[in-house]
Amino acid sequence: MTLAVLGIDGGGTRTRASIVIGKEVLAFAEGGSIKRLRVGPEVAEQNLRALLDEIYRQAGVTSVAAASAGVASAAMPGVPEWITEVFREFDIARSEVVGDEVIALDAAFQGGPGILQIAGTGTNCIGRSPDGGRETAGGWSSRLGDEGSGYWIGLHGVRRALQAYDREQPTRILDVVGRIWETPTIEELVNLGDSTPGPDFAALAPAISELAEQGDTVAAGVLAQAAADLVDSVLLVRSKLYRKHNLTEEVPVAWIGSVIGKARLVREAFFAGLDAAAPTMPVRQHEVAGIEGAIWRAKRLALSDPESR
Repeated sequence: MTLAVLGIDGGGTRTRASIVIGKEVLAFAEGGSIKRLRVGPEVAEQNLRALLDEIYRQAGVTSVAAASAGVASAAMPGVPEWITEVFREFDIARSEVVGDEVIALDAAFQGGPGILQIAGTGTNCIGRSPDGGRETAGGWSSRLGDEGSGYWIGLHGVRRALQAYDREQPTRILDVVGRIWETPTIEELVNLGDSTPGPDFAALAPAISELAEQGDTVAAGVLAQAAADLVDSVLLVRSKLYRKHNLTEEVPVAWIGSVIGKARLVREAFFAGLDAAAPTMPVRQHEVAGIEGAIWRAKRLALSDPESR
């Protein structure tokens, strides 16, 4: 018997959901972030409930056999518990809450070996060896890590622009950020940038990427460093897999996230850096869809229930 399953990809900016029966997609919907650290507990739960209401309505169902939710910051205390409780209220028979990097890894490799670089609002790199062992690098949050992320690009774009301002070096970053933040003076820009909880630095990444494309050397330097950091992250995980799991051949690399997907200068430097460091390592050219990994995992979860066989 083929049953309906639900997959959820909860990133830092938006959440995607899909309900599938076999190979047929019954419904797909997008909603706001369910990452508590980004939007707060109340808004996160409101967003999840609204998304489930919408996806159930589209699919014409009142329950599903299993659900897999890949969520940024899934390891934070209380996060799996509140999502699981909401799932129970929506009559989901079996469910799991894992990191968004886990569903993306399975979207790319479906349980097999490989390395996945996530580069969106935040960054993380996860690798799996043929024996199933996992190694990671990064993912230490926007304040403590996330090198090469959209947040990092926005934050360091402003930082480097302020340094350039002191050195009287040309850059348009502060002018552009001032317009986005509606801060007409540099003092107001600094006060807003240093405030708590502060502005959305990740939202600045597209503007900094555009300035780099136009030849702004400070912006270009930020993107070059972001790409180098992403390359280093992949190579670090690769090194761990070889050292700890006795690999005898290269494992493939996949990626997901708007920083690589939309910032041409980052993407080209990322591919070039990996090719220069490990020319025999296969690197996928197209972005992974994390929701596909969530669906794959939800199907396996449904099959693990003897009553669904």
